Amino acid sequence: MISRIDLRGEALPEGPALRALLPRADFDVTAALEKVRPICEDVHHRGDAALIEYAQRFDQVTLEQVRVPAEALSEALAGLTDEVRAALEESIRRARTVHRAQRRTPHTTQVVPGGSVTEKWVPVDRVGLYAPGGRSVYPSSVIMNAVPAQEAGVPSIALASPPQAEFGGLPHPTILAACALLGIDEVYAVGGATAVAMFAYGTESCPPARMVTGPGNIWVAAAKRYFTGLIGIDTEAGPTEIAVLADDTADPVHVAADLISQAEHDPLAAAVLVTDSDALADAVEKELAVQVPATRHVEDRIAPALAGRQSALVLVDGLEDGLKVVDAYGAEHLEIQTADAAAVADRVRNAGAVFVGPWAPVSLGDYCAGSNHVLPTGGCACHSSGLSVQSFLRGIHIVDYSRDALADVAHHVVTLAEAEDLPAHGAAVKARFDWKVPQQ
Repeated sequence: MISRIDLRGEALPEGPALRALLPRADFDVTAALEKVRPICEDVHHRGDAALIEYAQRFDQVTLEQVRVPAEALSEALAGLTDEVRAALEESIRRARTVHRAQRRTPHTTQVVPGGSVTEKWVPVDRVGLYAPGGRSVYPSSVIMNAVPAQEAGVPSIALASPPQAEFGGLPHPTILAACALLGIDEVYAVGGATAVAMFAYGTESCPPARMVTGPGNIWVAAAKRYFTGLIGIDTEAGPTEIAVLADDTADPVHVAADLISQAEHDPLAAAVLVTDSDALADAVEKELAVQVPATRHVEDRIAPALAGRQSALVLVDGLEDGLKVVDAYGAEHLEIQTADAAAVADRVRNAGAVFVGPWAPVSLGDYCAGSNHVLPTGGCACHSSGLSVQSFLRGIHIVDYSRDALADVAHHVVTLAEAEDLPAHGAAVKARFDWKVPQQ
């Protein structure tokens, strides 16, 4: 059901050599890029007509318009069960609590008397959010994208999600209901690369956005890469991942359940256990054999995900090697299920999010921890962060110097300009002092 990788017995290699030993899904965004390029350019030239045509081709729905009517949002909200509405509202409340604390305030540094630099934070003008709608429905992704954008103060927020034949060409009603709860009334029934193109270029119905965020399949990732530079993006999200660093104190029932929870997303989902305990590895393997047949989505998602090259039980000599492995892997989600889990978690350097101990499963972070679940995948946690309020803000430096403050440093500016063979830079300073630079 799941393979083993034994890294015991010898010193672990460093850097890329260690990463090459670890499981990872094949996810060729470069190849997909060539396929989405003509689609994106078609949306550029034909606008809504192209969106409607691709909805027919890819989603098997016939649309008259791509924007979702306001009444569809209110009807979807009214159709929620009390239990689902309460769960969504609590998820929103907790996400707001965490993300509101991330807000940035202007800060002024007095460099010298009369000379200061202020950093102010300005939200992007408009953002397009994407909520997937393939194998599963993800109202939680609506929350995780919308809340940080709203808390950042983004003035214009739109959302796209694929049209569903089952729901008359509208996105899934739970997606629409989540939008209504969040106060997002600009929603489009557009999916995949065409949604990213719509936001990047704009169409008759949808003004262009400055930024696009949200998880999606390989076509969404490829479209984000295509438009990088024209628009801001969060990340090129790949298949979801869980890594569990565990020792012999971990409960194999918990570990197996958590591996399965990520495997049910997609056949390319990665489920990785890193442990120094043969006994735990054996027990987890037995638990997988028990738990997998008892759940849903086995044949189309869970079984191929666990059996794929991206998933494995990785055996190491000890906790120190385990930390080296998980840092090299840079998981989207990393669970620490060891003795003194908090202290171990504090030593982790590379992860999208870290879940500490037996009572903080990844599923909690997916929905109701308050943290964000839009996280870097494919090892990108080694250099990138998850979605946050900061993702939607731009820092702008405001430089304010008096005449005396400029005069005090003018000779250094001129010297550096001449050292770089940029005399006009120095002349711009000299001109303010009748071409005479004060000597110190």
